[in-house]
Amino acid sequence: MAQRLATEYVNASLSLSEVQMSQFIHKVYDPHVRQRVKVLENGSQEVVLEDDGGEEVHLPFDRRDGHYVCELSFRLEKPHLTNVMRLLFAAFKGTGMVTRIYNGFMMMYYYQDGRVRKIVEYSRDSYKLVYEFKDTLGELQRIYRNNDVEREIESIHVTINNLLDRRLAISDPKAVDEIDDGLRDCTRQLFVLEA
Repeated sequence: MAQRLATEYVNASLSLSEVQMSQFIHKVYDPHVRQRVKVLENGSQEVVLEDDGGEEVHLPFDRRDGHYVCELSFRLEKPHLTNVMRLLFAAFKGTGMVTRIYNGFMMMYYYQDGRVRKIVEYSRDSYKLVYEFKDTLGELQRIYRNNDVEREIESIHVTINNLLDRRLAISDPKAVDEIDDGLRDCTRQLFVLEA
């Protein structure tokens, strides 16, 4: 199994309510990671996480519209702090890109609201899409609710009825031929749409 050399968070962001901020501060359960909280101006806070080896990460939470917002990029190398951040990022619905760096390749995880939406493996020569979230249920629901085809079929039926009414009302053979051409076109369109 490949050993992870480092983990980078790029354009990572968290947005927490006051209750969530309190939970965030009390969520670190790893005995190898300590935390400090600094209260700054305007009610903003900075959470500092430090592991036994001295590696630390400073998470500045700015107070904005009743929420605590943290936006930053950083790099971690120690496993305890990396694990704590991974759990916090998922639990508090973080958004951003997390790159796990191994010897010879990288795994890039694209998070949105705490969930992995895409994983890409990059090596020196190539890249490979490992996973991509597809909202299959949502797509099926959109297709089911989409009634554009039914409306188009209904419109063609109205056109056919109008053409038939006109055909019955006229006796000019040239006009009848034009109406018959229109009816054939409508029939082809119906055949395609109903298939």
